[in-house]
Amino acid sequence: MLKDSPAATVNPDYRRSPVPRYLQIAGVIRRRIEDGVWGPNEKISTLQELEAEFQVARVTVRQAVEVLQGEGLVRRIQGKGTFVSASVEDKRWLKLDLKWHSLAGTIGANIPRFLPVATPPAPPTIRPEDGTPATRYRYLESVQSRRGQPYSFARVHFDAALYELAPARFDREPTIAVVASLEGLKVKRARQSFIVGTVEPRVANLLATGIGFPTVEAHLVITDENDVVIYVADIVYRGDCVQLDIDLLG
Repeated sequence: MLKDSPAATVNPDYRRSPVPRYLQIAGVIRRRIEDGVWGPNEKISTLQELEAEFQVARVTVRQAVEVLQGEGLVRRIQGKGTFVSASVEDKRWLKLDLKWHSLAGTIGANIPRFLPVATPPAPPTIRPEDGTPATRYRYLESVQSRRGQPYSFARVHFDAALYELAPARFDREPTIAVVASLEGLKVKRARQSFIVGTVEPRVANLLATGIGFPTVEAHLVITDENDVVIYVADIVYRGDCVQLDIDLLG
């Protein structure tokens, strides 16, 4: 059944986005499920209806449905159609806090999978307003997962002098959590900015998504009491699990 389908009367221009058409369609259907347009165990629009609504070939619609099926959002029953799963998990479980200690605590609960780095990149670009660069940085890359599902990829530069204070912890725990708990270290500034983007091939493979999948990308800079930039991170989150909750009066 065709429900809440404004696109049925509008000719969508898929050329405006570099994201493949089947992923764009999967995103629309995913949002409708999250918004309750179709409830648990309810049948969604037929392939024919979706084909007419989005004005694409049947194979494109099938690819979109297969993406959602792989995510566990829908199930297909031969001869009956496609149905929303009985239990739809809250996909946007990751609430990115904008407060320093809350953010460190949230990330600190994760167990990262550190990736081998053959050749570390150049030191991070430090803007004058960020502070003074550290003498030397260590670099690492890691993937964070929840219930076996990868949800973020991090590239981190941090002050090499800090590593000597707790090498064992830095080798197994999220870097930001270790930095936040180091005795005697005082953080003067912690700034985080976000952009909405799409995933590139290597990160798509690490996060188990298609190329062009929507992402939320965070850039985090931490400065100590001497205005030395001790931590710089670029983190790519799967866009389907992130929720930003901002207290405008906080």
